[in-house]
Amino acid sequence: MGILNSKKVFVVILSSVLILAAVVIIFISPLTKYLVEKYDEKYLGREIKMDWAYVNPFTGYVYFSNIRFFELKSDSVFLSINGLSGNFEMLKMINKTYEITQLKLYRPRGVFIQNKKELNIDDLISLFTPKKTEPNKEPVHLNFKNISIVNGEFTYIEKVTPVNYSIKEVNFESTEKRWNSDTIAFKFSFRSGKGNGSMKGNSTINFKNLNYRCAVVVHDFNLDIIEQYLKALTNSGSFRASIDASIDASGNLISKEDVTFKGSLTVNDFHFGKNPKEDYVAFDTLSLKIIELSPKNHKYIFDSASVTHPHFKYERYDYLDNVEMMFGKNGSNIWAISTDPNRFNLVIEIARYIKVLGKNFFSSYYRINRLAIYNGDLEFNDYSLSEKFAMGINRLNIVADSIDKNRNRVKVNFKSDIRPYGNVSLGLSISPKDSADFDLQYSLQKLPVAMFNPYIISYTSFPLDRGTLELNGNWNVRNGIIKSENHVLVIDPRVTKRVKNKQSHWLPLPLAMSFMRESGNVIDYEIPITGNLKDPKFHLKDVISDCIGNIFIKPATTPYRMQVKNIEREIEKGITLTWPMRKSTLSHANEKFIENMADFIKENPAATISVSPINYNAKEKEYILFNEVKKKYFLSLKIEKDKLLSKDDFATIDKMSIKDSLFIKYLNKKTNDSTLYTVQEKCEKLIDASLINFRFKQLKNERDSVFISYFKEKGVEKSVKILPADDQIPYNGFSYYKIVYNGELPESLTKAYRELNELNDKAPRKQFESLRAKNKPKL
Repeated sequence: MGILNSKKVFVVILSSVLILAAVVIIFISPLTKYLVEKYDEKYLGREIKMDWAYVNPFTGYVYFSNIRFFELKSDSVFLSINGLSGNFEMLKMINKTYEITQLKLYRPRGVFIQNKKELNIDDLISLFTPKKTEPNKEPVHLNFKNISIVNGEFTYIEKVTPVNYSIKEVNFESTEKRWNSDTIAFKFSFRSGKGNGSMKGNSTINFKNLNYRCAVVVHDFNLDIIEQYLKALTNSGSFRASIDASIDASGNLISKEDVTFKGSLTVNDFHFGKNPKEDYVAFDTLSLKIIELSPKNHKYIFDSASVTHPHFKYERYDYLDNVEMMFGKNGSNIWAISTDPNRFNLVIEIARYIKVLGKNFFSSYYRINRLAIYNGDLEFNDYSLSEKFAMGINRLNIVADSIDKNRNRVKVNFKSDIRPYGNVSLGLSISPKDSADFDLQYSLQKLPVAMFNPYIISYTSFPLDRGTLELNGNWNVRNGIIKSENHVLVIDPRVTKRVKNKQSHWLPLPLAMSFMRESGNVIDYEIPITGNLKDPKFHLKDVISDCIGNIFIKPATTPYRMQVKNIEREIEKGITLTWPMRKSTLSHANEKFIENMADFIKENPAATISVSPINYNAKEKEYILFNEVKKKYFLSLKIEKDKLLSKDDFATIDKMSIKDSLFIKYLNKKTNDSTLYTVQEKCEKLIDASLINFRFKQLKNERDSVFISYFKEKGVEKSVKILPADDQIPYNGFSYYKIVYNGELPESLTKAYRELNELNDKAPRKQFESLRAKNKPKL
């Protein structure tokens, strides 16, 4: 009985304890929820709400469900957590040691809002910032063994710029942080709020001296946040890029220079420009492989640095250029934000940090085992003239061998094609220790001078329809002192009919050519440059002596030169027919030439000709566009709106410049769009593209009709075949017909070829025979 009674007593006591524990847990959990929600603002300064709480004082386990932290004095939620759990060491509290063995946040959602220098968590930062302990007073013993975040999502909002950026699937886990230890280690991972980019890594921080170590792996991470900060710096523009990286870094959070990097960094699919379809700067990849980058230790060691398919477009407008249009005149937008103490801009801060990292570069040891640019593309457009000038460099490749500060010389090779014609090559040997100590050899070949007609017409009124430019040079620079030879050669330049335009200057270019050209129909000058890099001296002795010499020497060779000129024109007329821009009319000489061709076919029934129209589509359409808008402008000036344009009006329209101030005012009023920087863009807004295409098709048909009409008069039109037109940029700068004789050549053409070969063998042209052959354009 005694044993049985003892068992009953034990069961009763155990049951009572369990019931008491259950009662305590049942009542303490809602009590905890009540106390938290009652005294939240008193101790935290913010309102807290939760669905329910579970507290076990015996095991030290706590769980809050759907807990929400509100903004300061607001009903907006700052942070919501689906579940928050924690484990506390209850017994250690007796010894005034507060130890959290685990603190886990499930699916937290947080919003951080910044307005100038104010952050929506400033009050919490101030609350939890450790206060200075009194001397000899024992600090609070607070230990964290593990803090973790599971699948969180956080948003950063900056109101001034503005910026709205988020990251998702945030996971975080820390190691133990004891009260008497200064160091904590943690690992993290998250994904971009937009796209699928991810970042993960691990880090160690010493909170006492703020030294850190960090290893980060980034995969296809979207840099959308950059675009948001760029919009504050630019008047208009778009940006996109992503990044891959595997970086190990160590340093100090206070000293920016006290950092060491190693690893790899790749920026992919970089695009920055006026809009998503028009890039000013772009590249496929920019790749850096870092062996050691340490400004503090004066080491910049790279295994490689390369850019694949870089693209850069520079454009000039009537007012400013594309860079200043985006960033303000002289970078005024950047200056305004960078000097505003209340504005934070990530792009400016990155630029400042890169400047800090590179500050000691040239005074440090540096080495780049391989530096390369592959398949580059540079584009220059000038809209400030009466017609667009365009030039590009494509398939640009630059490869440098090992760049090492301890080496005497570094060699860089540059080779590229020029668009639409030409090529350029450059060889550079430079001292890594002194950028004012280098040797340079350059060569530019097969560049048609007709491509510069927009400038030549603007400054002289006379275009060129023939000629090839070649430049060669050799520079030796020591301590900034220049010793160089530069050779300028223009082969067979020819001035054509003057373009009458009110905005174009007039200079007697045909007369100037008579002084500049030598008897072999070339401009051949040596122009040495000496002095120093800051103040170079151009020596024009050869230019002046050649011009003076031509006054006395060329008259004696005038019959020879005129004979060459006439024969060349005879040959050109036999194989090409050049059309005036936006015209289908022919000069008297061209009419005579076609008539002779028709007579030749009539006299030689077996002979046929094939005609290939080579159309400069872009330039022809530009001229048509300008003409249509100028007609529209003239009609707007007429009092009687239904009155047609007169013959005098058409003549005035032809001579009127698109830079005419009244015409520009008309365009600005009609378009009323500040993002249209060029006359071309404004005109395209006023005239539908279908009309331009119709007018161009009409022009081509008119040219074909005019050409074939001469053969119809002789009844030999069936012996002439006009082939489909080809769109390209002609070497001479004008649309033309390429004529091929099938069978026997006209005797006049054969004779002209024979005579030209004989003249080429004579002294004035013989010395340039190989250069003329090398630079001969392909028709």
